[in-house]
This record gives sequence, C-alpha cells and structure tokens, in this order.
Amino acid sequence: MIGVISDTHGLLRLEALAAVRGADHIIHAGDIGTPEVLERLSEIAPITAIRGNIDTDAWAQRLPETEVLEFDGISIYVLHDLSKLDLSPAGAGFKVVISGHSHVPKQKTRDGVLYFNPGNAGPRRFNLPVTVGSLIVDAGQVKPKIIALEQTTKIK
Repeated sequence: MIGVISDTHGLLRLEALAAVRGADHIIHAGDIGTPEVLERLSEIAPITAIRGNIDTDAWAQRLPETEVLEFDGISIYVLHDLSKLDLSPAGAGFKVVISGHSHVPKQKTRDGVLYFNPGNAGPRRFNLPVTVGSLIVDAGQVKPKIIALEQTTKIK
C-alpha cells in the first residue's frame, strides 16, 4: 500500500499517522509546512515528498517540485498544483498523477490516467473534509481510496 498525504501545513494528526501506518511507501504531495512532518512520516515508511507553494524555508529547498516514481510497473507523476501540469501524462506513460494544493479530495480517471488528490490532512479549511489517501498497486492495477480522518487530535 502507498500512503498519500498532502497539505499538512505543519500539522500532522495522529489519525493521519494511523491511516498511513503499514504503508510500504508514503508520498507527500506538498505544502508540508515543517521538516518534522517528514521526519514523523519517515518513521513509518520510506517517503517521497515534493515542495508545495508554502514550502519556502531553507529546509524545503532540497525538495523537488515534481517527482516520478514506479511501483510494480505503474508510473506515477507527483506535483503539488495540478494546474501547473506541463506534460501529457498518458503520452508520457504515466498511469497516476498525484497532486495536492486544492485541499479537495478527488479521484478521477481520464484517458486511462488516474488523477488523485488525497485532500487536506492539516488544518481544516472552509468546510472541506480532513483526508488522506491510499493506493493499492496490484497486478498492473491501481485501487485508490480517500480516507476521511476524525478531527480530534492534533500533534506537530
């Protein structure tokens, strides 16, 4: 299982940690907020993280703006803001595009490509849910899932 999280903005909830526990890999799609978020997530599984628009401090400058991953023959493209996608994912051979930024959880398949946004895992924004996601990659197929989090505990 691949845990997918975004837009923590420096707030890592116990529920988010529980939701990605057991993951083989974790992807953070930007707007991390603090390096401690990545440190805590890396205690669970190897992590791939990209820089979001709020990740401007010196620690975040080492993070790329985009990342390419492959799991069991499935190519994944990761960027923070989907509106900045500057390639044709289907044409480039990607099966999954992961993004964040909008704080809106979404999973939609277009032209054979899964566009997956795990939503907002950090501070609640507007009336949007607090969520993370997961991807199960098996036999060349990807099964996405949005996981709503209870909003009871906050840790940093």
